[in-house]
Amino acid sequence: MTAACSAGGPSPFAKLLEDKTARDAVYAPGLDPRGDAVDGLEVGHRLMEAGQHELALEAFTRAAGEQGLTGDVMIALGSANLALGRLNQSEKLLRRAVQQDKARPEAWNNLGVVLMEMGQTAEAAEIFRKAYALDNGQSDSIRDNLRLALAKSENSGYGADQEQEYKLVRRGSGTYQIRRTQ
Repeated sequence: MTAACSAGGPSPFAKLLEDKTARDAVYAPGLDPRGDAVDGLEVGHRLMEAGQHELALEAFTRAAGEQGLTGDVMIALGSANLALGRLNQSEKLLRRAVQQDKARPEAWNNLGVVLMEMGQTAEAAEIFRKAYALDNGQSDSIRDNLRLALAKSENSGYGADQEQEYKLVRRGSGTYQIRRTQ
């Protein structure tokens, strides 16, 4: 500001301020060309665990740029979108993931969770059956999701006074479970 007001160029005060700022500045470290880049999927999964779903989505998107739209990347992108409540995007990605790799129980499970959230209980129950079969019954969260979907589809004629609230709970890396709230 002082430099613009004087006729003779920058004032001695402005020059002194610039010198002090240059001495006290904190610079970001340079890049190490020999350093290894961290896998975008790994970063994204850590961010998901920390509840930073938007940042995880960005990391998964970078991984897609580096690795292509592999099954792992599509499952990760679908899971991040699910956590952000973007159900339509999540459904499309997870459907593509299960078409590409039909033997991934976590992809089938997450697709079932999306369908439950969208109110498509009957299809969700079938998807959970598929996930449970692929997992050989090893995952408690998939079993619990299947039970909940079957119970909800059997009781589809309940009234508004019997409406129950459900919430989405993250289990492990990228696997979700539907829980009944108390």
